[in-house]
Amino acid sequence: MIRIILIVVFLFAIIITISLLVVSSKKNKRNKPLPFVVALLLLVACLFIIPGSFHQVDTGTVAVVRHLGKITKMRQPGTYFDFYFTNSYETYDAKVQQDKITTSAYSKDGQTMDLEVFLQYQVQVDNIVKIATEYGSLDALQARIETVTIEKTKSVMSSAEAMTIVQNRSKFSNDVSTAVREGISDDYYVYVKDVVLTNIDFTTEFEKSVEDKVIAEQEKQASITRAEAELEVAKLEAQKKIAEAEGNAEAQKILAEGLAEATSSKIIEVARTVGYDIETTYVYTITTEVSKSNGEYSITKEEVEKNVLEAETTNVVVADDGGVTVTTKTTKSLSKTRNEIQVNTGPGSDKFKELVENYLQYLSYLDKWDGKLPEVVSGDDAISIIVPNN
Repeated sequence: MIRIILIVVFLFAIIITISLLVVSSKKNKRNKPLPFVVALLLLVACLFIIPGSFHQVDTGTVAVVRHLGKITKMRQPGTYFDFYFTNSYETYDAKVQQDKITTSAYSKDGQTMDLEVFLQYQVQVDNIVKIATEYGSLDALQARIETVTIEKTKSVMSSAEAMTIVQNRSKFSNDVSTAVREGISDDYYVYVKDVVLTNIDFTTEFEKSVEDKVIAEQEKQASITRAEAELEVAKLEAQKKIAEAEGNAEAQKILAEGLAEATSSKIIEVARTVGYDIETTYVYTITTEVSKSNGEYSITKEEVEKNVLEAETTNVVVADDGGVTVTTKTTKSLSKTRNEIQVNTGPGSDKFKELVENYLQYLSYLDKWDGKLPEVVSGDDAISIIVPNN
């Protein structure tokens, strides 16, 4: 822009100068036209030399200055005056460069893949003279950076099998980023801003095989899930049956214990009735719970036998032990009753054995009784009740 302004100014100056010279020559016809020609030549020279010697470096760019072909210095954004015929400016873009690089590679197992890498970098402004000296232009530098990026990307992607790459795309993107950053060393005089592996495309056949494998794996997992669900249901059913069996067994056990207890009580009662001596012992459980205000707690139990039936009791005693409140709770409860039949008393042991056998047969008969009365035979001295053994 400044060059255009200067050219316009100098054209305007030339027009004014020519006009003044023409007017002056008309007034003084004796003067030779040499001054007029010299002035005109000087103005034309200034028109081409002075505006061309002003150089403008725009924001976001830097420039290197070549003096007679040799790079001498670097220019930041601004306007500078360097003689047109001896100094030239080469402009370099200092903004962040965005480059989309595409290439192809082979995986470790020979699968072809098309790759796309997005690269962002920015030239080091302080080293712009070295870039111009060693690479000649920003395009040459970019071509070299692209070559390094392609080499590093291929190296990373060829180190793994295709299926591994498909399953770990993000990992390989990170690996490519690391490799490219390390590959673009300080010799390239740029700051690497970002490296992203944006796309990996395999052949149609391989993509189809991956899709089929994924579907097969999903179906396999679905089958496993269904099998696990069915197994879980079977386990629950088995557990239910086990619980039912255990419940039935427990019920049978409780019923048998109750029946045995009832039978024992009846036998004892019958034995007492026919004259046998019965010794009864009562077993009590004494539980002592000691709790202290400092959080300590203990519980003890002991069994005590008594020959007489006593009442169940609960006593609570609160005492102070060096500033600690001690609460002692003592509970006495009847846990079992033990009866012993003295078979050598009364009718004797043989009669007792016969008594028990007859009573058990009676219970067996009651268990199978169909509701009919047993056969009754009347005699002169007694009445006989006949109970079948079967």
